[in-house]
Parts: sequence; structure tokens; C-alpha cells
Amino acid sequence: MGTFSGLRMKNPAHPGGFIKYEIIEPLGLTVTAAAKALGVTRAALSALVNERAYLSSEMALRIEKAFGVSMDTLMRMQNSYDIAQARKREGDINVSPYKGKSFDSSAEMA
Repeated sequence: MGTFSGLRMKNPAHPGGFIKYEIIEPLGLTVTAAAKALGVTRAALSALVNERAYLSSEMALRIEKAFGVSMDTLMRMQNSYDIAQARKREGDINVSPYKGKSFDSSAEMA
């Protein structure tokens, strides 16, 4: 695990900020107009672009269909953001490595 830890992004962007600054604003849209184009409520889109809500797969698909930005790219952004947020809370999660019997997969298959 330590081999790639130096490559891990420490603070990836929330996808909501990307959507706001790279899609909605350059198109000259208001949040209300963009929400209408996406078929969602203004409140739902506002929460996302102001980084108060996570990007769902359905919303990512709507953005792909309306604005041509890959759903896969948007979901990878959300995943990277979620991982970084969990890593920031790593010290609060008290779990010790399991030291019991090792799992024997052949016994389960019998």
C-alpha cells in the first residue's frame, strides 16, 4: 500500500465545483436554467454545485446527456473526493487488523 501513497491526491475537487465553474457558468446559465435543462429541482442542483451534496450516478448521467461531459469522469471525481474525505477522518476510525485464523476459501467451496 505504501508504494502508491505518495501519488494519492490529498485534496481532490468536489465535482459540484467543476460542474459550476466548467459547465454552468461558461454556458451563461443560471442554476435555475441548468436545473430545468437537467430535469431536476433548483434546490438539488444548487446543493450539488455549492458542494453540500454528493453527485449521484443519476445526476451524472443527466449532466452527460445535457452537456456532454462523461458520466464516468464525473463519477471518478466524486469517488476521488469521497476517498480523500474518508482518509481525512482515518484517525477517528478505530479498527485493528484482524489477527484470527486466516480465511481458507477451499473450505467454503466444499
